[in-house]
Amino acid sequence: MSDTANPIPTQPVLSLLAEGRHDEALKAATAALVEARNEGAEGDERNTRICQALHTLGDVQREMEQIVGAEASYREGLELAGDRPDLLGERARLRMQLATLLDFNQREADAAPVYEQAAADFEALTPPDDVTAAQLRNNLAMIYKGLGKFALAEQHYLRSLETIELRMGRESEAVASVYNNIGSLYYTAGFADEALKMFKEGLIIREKILGPDHTDVAQSLSNIATARHEVGDNMSALLDFERALRILEENVKEKASSYEAVGGDYISLLEALHQERRAEAFQKRMQKVLSTLA
Repeated sequence: MSDTANPIPTQPVLSLLAEGRHDEALKAATAALVEARNEGAEGDERNTRICQALHTLGDVQREMEQIVGAEASYREGLELAGDRPDLLGERARLRMQLATLLDFNQREADAAPVYEQAAADFEALTPPDDVTAAQLRNNLAMIYKGLGKFALAEQHYLRSLETIELRMGRESEAVASVYNNIGSLYYTAGFADEALKMFKEGLIIREKILGPDHTDVAQSLSNIATARHEVGDNMSALLDFERALRILEENVKEKASSYEAVGGDYISLLEALHQERRAEAFQKRMQKVLSTLA
């Protein structure tokens, strides 16, 4: 279903935002909302234009970090959209914007039901926008993981994985990323064996599409190393850490924090295995490498 025709013109506002002219964009978006409220149209047509104007204003307010104002704009837009079938797409987008706004401002519990509704809306479009819905379910799963609701997190991750793999093909970074997220969920929930399987799946895809020396491959290797340690395969864990660190060291200007974090995990493992001399040697090497960035 498509939204009602004759939408308000948003391009001038978006252009102003893209140019960094935020105050002018806010003024234009506010003027468009006033015009929509005051124009002669009545009933559904008037509400549609007000709804669209509120969406645009909310986006500008969000960009300007006017969080309270953005939330109010999105919520008023959703109230006006109601359950009208002709505004399903607009409702889906408004809910997506509201959910991410709440999520990124540490209001995860408030964001979760809005993510659920937004995903369902995108799936109900004709044709369905399954990929956007899957991305929203991935975000939702992260929230449920953080809230300790592991079964719900797994449910949404698996739905996201199924859709993205179907629409984008198995050999895509999006699929690898979801495998990595599922592995992280299983690891947090205490299922290191299952986590290891998921991390390995993600690594296989990343190596194939990104090459063996990409920094995302290093991330996968580090995750695998951590899971291997948990299941007692420490020698393999050391090898995975070392390969990850070689990749990150070659890209240390862009990945200094990752290099330091993975290096810290590697040192901790060496110390746990009573290999203090190797741990000390690597500590010195890491400090030397990081010092070159100062």
